[in-house]
Amino acid sequence: MRIEIKKKCKFKKRIFLILIVVLIGIIFLTNRTSVVEESFIEKNETILVEDKYFEMRKNMIERQLKGRDISDRKVLEVMNKIERHRFVPPSLVNDAYGDFPLPIGHGQTISQPYIVALMTQILELKEDDVVLELGTGSGYQAAVLSEIVKKVYTVEIIQSLADEASDRLKRLGYENVEVKHGDGYFGLEENAPFDAIIVTAAANHIPPPLIKQLKEGGRLVIPLGETFSFQTLTIVTKVEGELKTEFVTGVRFVPLTGEALKE
Repeated sequence: MRIEIKKKCKFKKRIFLILIVVLIGIIFLTNRTSVVEESFIEKNETILVEDKYFEMRKNMIERQLKGRDISDRKVLEVMNKIERHRFVPPSLVNDAYGDFPLPIGHGQTISQPYIVALMTQILELKEDDVVLELGTGSGYQAAVLSEIVKKVYTVEIIQSLADEASDRLKRLGYENVEVKHGDGYFGLEENAPFDAIIVTAAANHIPPPLIKQLKEGGRLVIPLGETFSFQTLTIVTKVEGELKTEFVTGVRFVPLTGEALKE
């Protein structure tokens, strides 16, 4: 009789232990499933956000660029690749691919996509070119250039914008871009000459240092005209020391500050 009672007790203990193990297993699997589900949801949410920007970029390319006169395959490819929304203030990310400029602080703007594409296209860049940009802003134009050419030097007169753009470009992996703080009117003599120069602010004349720093056969694009008004986007080619100018289209840019305003 005692032997039977002992056997029953042992059997109950085993059943109890088995139930505990099963319960622990259920709890573990439930938690794991929950984590997997949360991870899956987060991943899907990220994909949905990225898909939204992908569609915005696609519309930008088809309607704003191809729909006008942007035909350079490399320019279209690069602007379809670069995530413009990473170069605007967080409050404006949903407007990043709109057909208009956006404020980036300090009275400065990021140019509308079409103007970025147009200025890049008319420079007729080659992959081994070294380019100087004046007016870094948020760094978007420099990022576009960096995907096409060997090296980009970009100068920004506002210290905080220069610092922010430098950090942003490094974080996004643009290792062939070097951001400098300074007055773009004087160019960047220590790194001259340049195959191409792009000025993303308006001046009423071409700064003489830029002409000097432009290579023979090089091209310079600049908005020329009265500041705080409409200007003419102008492409300048250096041929045997002489300048050949061609007017492209009417534009409106913020002014080139510093020395340019003293002239």
